[in-house]
Amino acid sequence: MIAQVFAAIIFIAMFAFIVTEIVERHVVSLICALLTLILVFGVGMHSMSAVVDTINLRSIFTVEFWYHSAKTAGSGSGINWETIAFVFGMMVMVEGMARVGFFRWLCMRIAKLVKYQIIPIFITFMVLSTILSMFIDSITVILFLAAVTIELSRLLKFHPVPMILPEIFCANLGGSATMCGDPPNIIIGTSLGYSFMDFVTNTGVIAGVSLIAVLIYFYLAFKKELLLETGTSVDYGSLPSPESIIMDKRGFLVSSVIFASAILLLVTHAQTGLTVSAIGLIIAAVTLMTSGKHALALLKKVDYKTILFFIGLFVVIGGLEQTGILEIMAGFIGRISGGNRMIMIAIIIWLSAVASAFVDNIPFATTMIPIIKSLSAAYGIDLSILAWTLAMGTDIGGSATPIGASANVVGIATASREGYVIKWGLYCKKMLPATVMVVLISMLMIIFRYL
Repeated sequence: MIAQVFAAIIFIAMFAFIVTEIVERHVVSLICALLTLILVFGVGMHSMSAVVDTINLRSIFTVEFWYHSAKTAGSGSGINWETIAFVFGMMVMVEGMARVGFFRWLCMRIAKLVKYQIIPIFITFMVLSTILSMFIDSITVILFLAAVTIELSRLLKFHPVPMILPEIFCANLGGSATMCGDPPNIIIGTSLGYSFMDFVTNTGVIAGVSLIAVLIYFYLAFKKELLLETGTSVDYGSLPSPESIIMDKRGFLVSSVIFASAILLLVTHAQTGLTVSAIGLIIAAVTLMTSGKHALALLKKVDYKTILFFIGLFVVIGGLEQTGILEIMAGFIGRISGGNRMIMIAIIIWLSAVASAFVDNIPFATTMIPIIKSLSAAYGIDLSILAWTLAMGTDIGGSATPIGASANVVGIATASREGYVIKWGLYCKKMLPATVMVVLISMLMIIFRYL
């Protein structure tokens, strides 16, 4: 009982400090992880085995960490080192691509292909944001896409905010489509043993249908604002060529090949048996080996704070799992729904969406995974159905508010630095209806497809 009390207090305190942002979130999660090891596993449970199971270092030295001969149930409780390794590998690859100017080149190339027409750029950048976020962290996508959008807005004389907001939303939407698109999906996939193609054929289909609705919605919402200054003459000859953006031609070619290889390995990992952790580390190694003198600089730019945040978070959630609190929470959801699958799906997707609009969706998704496993076992519901429900709720819900997802914060900060302030009122007025629309589409598609 005392262990459960400690675990619950630590978890609530961690969430409170993350939301208030008084202390950096990686510091919060690591302190709470240490308190979990001491108070929950030490004082409350007197269990060294619980500590060993939660730290989970032995999983790194197993064959399953690198290669799966058949579909497995994924990582057990505790720190999910498979997620950590994959996130690290992708961060190294993205830094390598950014160094050579890959993202800015791609944006400028697309703008040139549509002859710098504002509405076509508006639509293609939304699609580009969606596609890139299927394979690359949405923060990186928005960081470069927002910067290029502002650059183009000054050259083509249009207001960038009506373009940046849809780009943010589409980055979150694209992240829901694949296993590597958004951190909650990486955690869900590695924890439950789902492959890249499992996500594409399930959440990817939902995201594809939702994208059509989103394109129509944002076109109608922002058409007038984007066309306000179309009468202004623009000297297209003065615009920079996409090729001038490339910082290192050899590095650009190598980065393109590495990116294509990463996508190929991810798409086929269920067939090859390579785990996402193995793929992430292979890609990181190749990126560093081909970067030469820039390798150390790339390693320094990796977001180690996020990696430390993941590690601390997994330990705290391990405390909830080891003490049985997550089973109690699962039982509560089961009682509210009365075991009805349709009601259970509605509760999970809307609870996930609302929670992710205000708190970090990574700890929420990590908390919910053992809960949906318990619900699946207790009520005989296919676990994959609850997994896709959780993924869509956490990935899309974050779009509703300026603080709901990291991509939102980065996009708003980028615009603000250039003098384009996006206030809560404007953000929520345009983004909340889109969020509700996509969550509703997701819920209905899950219900009609799987039930």
